[in-house]
Parts: sequence; C-alpha cells; structure tokens
Amino acid sequence: MHLHILGICGTFMGGLALIARAAGHRVTGCDAGVYPPMSTQLAEQGIELIEGYGADQMSLRPDLYVIGNVVSRGNPLMEAILDAGAPYVSGPQWLGDHVLAGQHVLAVAGTHGKTTTSAMLAWILEHAGLRPNFLVGGVAQDFQVSARLDPAQRFFVIEADEYDTAFFDKRSKFVHYRPRTAILNNLEYDHADIFPDLAAIETQFHHLVRTVPGQGRIVAPARSEALDRVLARGCWSPITRFGEGGDWQAGAADGDGSFDVRRAGVDVGRVRWRLLGEHNRMNALAAMAAAEHAGVAPQAAIEALSAFGGVKRRMELRGTVRGVAVYDDFAHHPTAIATTLAGLRRRVGTARILAVLEPRSNTMKLGTMAERLPDALQAADLVFCFGQHEGKHALGWDPARVLAPLGGRATSYDDLHAMVRAIAAAARAGDHVLVMSNGGFGGIHDKLLDALAGPSSAREQP
Repeated sequence: MHLHILGICGTFMGGLALIARAAGHRVTGCDAGVYPPMSTQLAEQGIELIEGYGADQMSLRPDLYVIGNVVSRGNPLMEAILDAGAPYVSGPQWLGDHVLAGQHVLAVAGTHGKTTTSAMLAWILEHAGLRPNFLVGGVAQDFQVSARLDPAQRFFVIEADEYDTAFFDKRSKFVHYRPRTAILNNLEYDHADIFPDLAAIETQFHHLVRTVPGQGRIVAPARSEALDRVLARGCWSPITRFGEGGDWQAGAADGDGSFDVRRAGVDVGRVRWRLLGEHNRMNALAAMAAAEHAGVAPQAAIEALSAFGGVKRRMELRGTVRGVAVYDDFAHHPTAIATTLAGLRRRVGTARILAVLEPRSNTMKLGTMAERLPDALQAADLVFCFGQHEGKHALGWDPARVLAPLGGRATSYDDLHAMVRAIAAAARAGDHVLVMSNGGFGGIHDKLLDALAGPSSAREQP
C-alpha cells in the first residue's frame, strides 16, 4: 500500500513513517518545515519528502492519505483530498488499527518526560533481550532512530501524547493506542491552544485509563493531585506507584547522578549514570516499574539504565569552544525549564549558566504560562530570550516585561543573529550555555559555536 503522510516531519508522524515503511508499505510525505533529526532519519531511510502542501500532490495517487494534527482546514492539499473524496485517516488511528493491534503496548503519558521515559523503557526491554518495537518523540542514542518495527516481536513502547489527534478527531492521540501497560508520569496544565483548563486534560487522561484492561497495569507517581483525581474517577487495573512513599523509590543522587533503587522497601541495586535531575530519577523508576510488568526483573532494569545513552536534544552537549560548553535541550514548559536548569546547576556547581530560551510551543506563544518564567529561570546567571514580533512563531506577550523580575540578568531579542552575537560576547571560559526550544531554533547551536570559535579556532567535539 502507498501511504502519503501529511505533516511527515513532526516527531510522531516521522516515526510513523518509519514504522509504515518497516511494515512493507511505500511511504512518501510532505511538510512545511523540515529540520533534523527527523528530516535526517527520513532521508536515510529513502523516504521521499515534498516541501509544502501543494494540491498537485494528488497526482501521486496514494492508496491512503495519513493526516497529522498540524494539518487544518484550508490546507490546499487537504482541501483537494476532501473535494476528491479520497481516503484519509489520522496518524494515531492508522497506527492503532494496523500496527498496535495484537501487540503488548506499553504507553508513556504525562506532561513531562514522555520521550526520555519511553526511550528508557525501550532500552530496558532491549537490554533484556525482548527486542521491543517502539515509537518515541526523539532519537534515542542507544538506537539512533525514533521508531522501529519487527512484526514478529510482541512488545511495543510508545510515547502517548495527550495532544489532539487531527482536525477531524479532537480526542487525545493516546486513546487510539489501547495499552496493556500505561505510565501516567505526571500531569500539569499545558496545550493552552486546545485545552481550556487542567480539568479538560484530566478527562482525556481518564479516557486513557478506561482503555487499560483489568489484567493490565497502570504506573503512576505516589504523589500527584491531578492524577489522583483522574484515577478517582474509576480505575479497573492494578496500580504501581513510584516516588516517595511508593512501591519504587529512588535514593538521593551523588555528584555524578547515580542513585540507589528500592522496590517494596528492599534495596535492589544502584543505577550508575550521569543523567541530571530528580525528574530523570522519577522517569527511571516509572520505566523500571513498567518493564517489570513485561517480565524484566528490577536488577536487570538497573543494569540496563546504567548503560542508557540518553536522548538527542535532552541536555545534549553540542560542543565546547574556548572552554564554553553549549547544550541543546527540548525544555519549553516552565516546569521542564526549572528542572533542567536545576539538574545542570547540581552538576556544574557555581559555574555560570547562560540560559537561552525560545518560547515556541503553542502554550508558550499564547503566554498562558509566561508569568511563571522568571521563577523557572532563577537558577540561570544570564537569560537570553528570543521572541519574534511577527510571523508564524510570534509571541503574544512581551518578553522584556515578563522577565523584568530577573533584572539585568535577562535580555530579549527578536533578531537571532544579534542574540547569537550577544551570547558569544557575554560567554567566558567555564560557562555552560543551555539552549532550550522544542524546535530547530534557526540552527542557533551551530551559529553560536561558530561565533564562539571565531575565524581561527576549532570546536572541541562533545
């Protein structure tokens, strides 16, 4: 079957493209914005990409159009599909109906940490010899791809997003996945463009809970008021709790990030790694608890996590120039920004941290959580905020006003090149520059490394 995927360069739809190709389908796709790592993955797999959504793509005559949630009415190709009465389906529904059916699905939901936790879980199962299929929202370093399918294997790890499915299906994506094991990692208000309040998101999470079978398993934090409300609406599956007071607990991290693990009050081993922050310890506990439901013993899970390589764009060191380290991180919600900065602060001690932020998600562009940014950025010594005044990614709020509580530590820019020059001028040996965005950010990482290097210096490799 020939599938033509609209919005193919999104993290989910790009992963779906890789899955569909592995299932034996011919896959083509189109998108308006293309940037690594997804574009690189697709090109390496020989999947043909078309820039834009021109109606002339109808001449491809695919058997089915698969529609991503970036597509809306008025899109010229979508309008042509509707006018022609051509067959179409959402990406999540196609995946649920044609790939996930018959698999033991392990779904990872939550406001934060879905990609990292999914990658951890997939790696634990891989390390245990279970060869899982997976689709996550980032490129796991241990796999070098974001998606994999071998129809002969029975486990499928999927990042379960609460964002809506498509313009014609406003349910959350994850209701199509029907997991046997479901991680509910955390829950906060997000996606202000589609959810009016936290209660609306809680309702979608309860739709997910309703799909987990009685012989399944729900993994949830021991302390979360929002998730407790979700589960109080009704739960028909056993619950495993993690975190303080839960079935799975993490000891304090040492200077390198390593920590002890307790299961049902018994010490079961020590995870030896260099990942930062309490959030990653909680992600690890959730992954281990879910892996146990798939038959992986705690000690084996700990051994796997001690060899876990992380995920691209999650505190990824992009290079060091003249003693200045530049990191790339996906953090864009105030809670994720705060926890990422806290983890880096724990590692670097009193060294200066320069936080570089692009508020690019729909929630952040709308300004729903803008007032939380000064507190979220407290651990940074200097803050550089990029906010376009017009265009697709324009902000609906004034960064200078919002970040005023940070005083002279914070500056805002609407010219990327000017901001790069300012960061390079401010940075000095021993500094750590943390770039945070959920998009390509105009290639700022390479631009900054080049600016720091100058015409005659070379970068040190990560």
